[in-house]
Amino acid sequence: MGYLQPTEYTSYGLAADTTDDWITLASALMENHCRRASLNPTQYTERLRLTAGSQTVRLTYLPLVPIAPATSPFLSIQARYARPRRGQLIWPMQEEIAWAFALPGSWTQVDPSTVDFVPDTGEMVFPMNVFGLPFNEVQVTYTAGLATIPDAVKSACALIVKNAQSTPGLNIKRSRLDTLQMDYFSSSLIDSTVEELLQPWVANRLG
Repeated sequence: MGYLQPTEYTSYGLAADTTDDWITLASALMENHCRRASLNPTQYTERLRLTAGSQTVRLTYLPLVPIAPATSPFLSIQARYARPRRGQLIWPMQEEIAWAFALPGSWTQVDPSTVDFVPDTGEMVFPMNVFGLPFNEVQVTYTAGLATIPDAVKSACALIVKNAQSTPGLNIKRSRLDTLQMDYFSSSLIDSTVEELLQPWVANRLG
């Protein structure tokens, strides 16, 4: 689904007769730039390692969206105390006791109400486990995206369409008629203004 509706075309500087395929193209380029499947609310599952001595992780996709009728964006939270990496032993004695009870590797369901989180930054703070040791690996299934498409996203969509319509020939990098193949400079469509508009929704930690 495009991020700009036909009734909004003229409001964002597009011709009223702009066809839907332009909006579909612009929307796909925006999703690719933001490195996510969709800017609309979407379900994601991530497995993350916690830094030694820290109980905090940061999710990749923002903003977090509460799942009705609940107020939490989390569908499922699991955590475990996996064997620490070299140099990450914090309390050797407690860890030896935990290993004796085969705790390492066992996934535990975590009550979302015990996890502090910040919707705008995606930061999550986990409690200690039953042995008083910090979890060092978590798996989180959550919903993130834009419940309402803001003006910045709509403006970015319109700008990409304008860039494509104004310089269609200059955007071609290479063409071969024998194979009906064309390569395009995608960066010429997503200019610095579009990048600035979309910056708040570019996925974290993916490059």
